Amino acid sequence: MTATVSNFYYGAVTPIAAYLMACLGAALGLRCTTRSLRRPHHRARWLALGAVSIGCGIWTMHFIAMIGFSVQGALVSYDATKTVLSLVVAIVVVAVGVFLVGYRGGSAANLAVAGTITGLGVAAMHYLGMAAIHTNGGLDYDTFTVALSVAIAVAAATAALWAAVSIRGLWSSLGASVVMGFAVTGMHYTGMAAVSVHLSGGSEVSQSSTSLLSFLLVMIAGPLVVLLVAAVIVMFDPDMMLGDDEQHAPALHTSGGDFAAHYPAQSSQPPHSW
Repeated sequence: MTATVSNFYYGAVTPIAAYLMACLGAALGLRCTTRSLRRPHHRARWLALGAVSIGCGIWTMHFIAMIGFSVQGALVSYDATKTVLSLVVAIVVVAVGVFLVGYRGGSAANLAVAGTITGLGVAAMHYLGMAAIHTNGGLDYDTFTVALSVAIAVAAATAALWAAVSIRGLWSSLGASVVMGFAVTGMHYTGMAAVSVHLSGGSEVSQSSTSLLSFLLVMIAGPLVVLLVAAVIVMFDPDMMLGDDEQHAPALHTSGGDFAAHYPAQSSQPPHSW
């Protein structure tokens, strides 16, 4: 029997909250990447923080949205190991893309490679998170809609990486993060539109809806704390929010190689500062 599936069990609350998390992760990632170009001696640190921010933002968006996922006539639970693994996948693949453009530049070829890797990784995170679902039935996917969601993921990842190395202004970065939030959230709900659930006989799930909500909130808590810490680092970094980096940091138009010549050390910055 095919069950009725809803992605909006709590109405507009979960998609709006999910979208805001995607925007937050994107905004922090963009600002961290800008800072990495401003301070080449600490580029790796800023790129790593940016990758963690974007990865946590995407993952948190996914599982906040999944709070609104329900299957009529069945209870839903999650495999904790696969859920955590999907977070690791999100951070690692975003890091690959961010470090590629951070060190090799924003050429079309490099963006295509980095965007494809990151987009496929984001899609893998999404479907790995879906594979963590347990219910008294099986999940089936519409092939065309899955392919569309992967294409959106690749396009969104490529656009995000382009913005990371091309956009300097604070307000421009915030505008880009809003657009990226729409793209990432759109990818999620496109992927969810591909899902159908076919129920089997007896229920194999003993977990209540309350304990499921508690599980998801606990899982989300860690990445959310990471995002808040990253936001504090970004906000209190010297001149991060003042726009000085937009005036001095050049755009990445080179195709690769050592960026030391393009980003000379800023002697005015203290050696211990990120």
